[in-house]
Amino acid sequence: MGDDPSIREVFGVRGGEMERMRYLPLTSSDRAEMLSVIGAGSVDDLFVDVPESARLSGPIEGLPNHASELAVERHMTALARKNTVAGDVPFFLGCGAYRHHVPASVDHLIQRGEFLTAYTPYQPEIAQGTLQMLFEFQTQVARLLGTDVANASMYDGSTACWEAIGMARRITKKSKAILSSGLHPHYVSVAKTMAKYTGDTLETGTLVLTAETDIDQMIAAIDGDTSCVVVQYPDILGRIADLTPLAEACHAKKALLIAVVTEPVALGAIRSPGEMDADIVVGEGQSLGVGLQFGGPYVGLMGCKDKYIRQMPGRFCGETVDADGKRGFVLTLSTREQHIRREKATSNICTNSGLCALAFSIHMTLLGEAGLRRMAGINHANASRAADRLAKVPGVKLVNDVFFNEFTLDLGREARPIVRTLAERGVLAGVSLGRLYPGEDALANGLVVAVTETVTAEDIETLAQALEEVLA
Repeated sequence: MGDDPSIREVFGVRGGEMERMRYLPLTSSDRAEMLSVIGAGSVDDLFVDVPESARLSGPIEGLPNHASELAVERHMTALARKNTVAGDVPFFLGCGAYRHHVPASVDHLIQRGEFLTAYTPYQPEIAQGTLQMLFEFQTQVARLLGTDVANASMYDGSTACWEAIGMARRITKKSKAILSSGLHPHYVSVAKTMAKYTGDTLETGTLVLTAETDIDQMIAAIDGDTSCVVVQYPDILGRIADLTPLAEACHAKKALLIAVVTEPVALGAIRSPGEMDADIVVGEGQSLGVGLQFGGPYVGLMGCKDKYIRQMPGRFCGETVDADGKRGFVLTLSTREQHIRREKATSNICTNSGLCALAFSIHMTLLGEAGLRRMAGINHANASRAADRLAKVPGVKLVNDVFFNEFTLDLGREARPIVRTLAERGVLAGVSLGRLYPGEDALANGLVVAVTETVTAEDIETLAQALEEVLA
């Protein structure tokens, strides 16, 4: 390495010998200079927006400062054994993340060297296969959502939801968004976080444990200042509503209708939001090809009417021909992106989840339209059987009898401790509304139950009997 003092400083070289290798090749003066440029006094100032309760004050408890690779593997394996594997117990969890059967060929294909990247290529001329896959993905998503166009995916459903709100502001030049009380509270939380920095006003309703949705209330709330109305379909309780009257009311006030789909398999059985004249449709694609994966990474879906495409964030793959007239694929409309437009970009998170989008697309291709409809039919049939059986449990009331594969029960008492008790018995009974809406006493008795093609008749009976014993 010679006698270069900067090399010695970075790598700790003394007398031509390397005493230690530093993984972060920045000196204290480097860091001080960068902090000075951005106006921060210390590195800790960069984390002021993270609540203090969520910050680490020291090393993670239980982990040694250093250990051999073998010791680390043993330790992490022991920790992993404490997890309950979704496929090992009766599993009824949903609320935006669903357990479906993912064919083994999906995982096999996404691990091919040609595809194993989480990102879109910036050099399309050397990545025709990846671009073609994303082109096909866009076609599948547009047909599924019922929209004219779709992008090459977003990070996840919640950020796609926020991006749609921002898109509506740019289109309508208005900044008041009405959010349905049936919109997933995590999606609402993401939107509120982002709206703090954009000036958007978000009006939210109060969720009520009834079979009726809040469509009429939202229609009544639309005024001349409304940029958009955001509604989940099916909603957080599993309720399904006709969105056509809401779309008409939005358009009468020159506002946009944004529909959010957290369970895309449902669109194999019910009308797509685009068919009901939704302007922008977003969703979470996790159900198809991706798997639960401890909560991520997931894949956001986004489609819209073609007249709004230039305000749509994210990437688009387009079809063209080369100099010889042969079919080819390119990234298009990239001038909206942050790597070109910087702070003037449509969005500063307009990237895509390439590998998860590939998994989604492979699963959709394997299913085809007929297969998706059959899969959706099995989901609904299983859920209907489960709802009928669980409604017979003494003290349990079925809140909504119109649903796809997810419905809500009123247990007559607080659901959270019941869910914990059933989990200790090896039954993951569902998601308690008290967990999603802490402090909302009117929702505390609610339990959202999801039933997919992976649930058996034995699983349903096990849950029913366990509930009977716990509620007795």
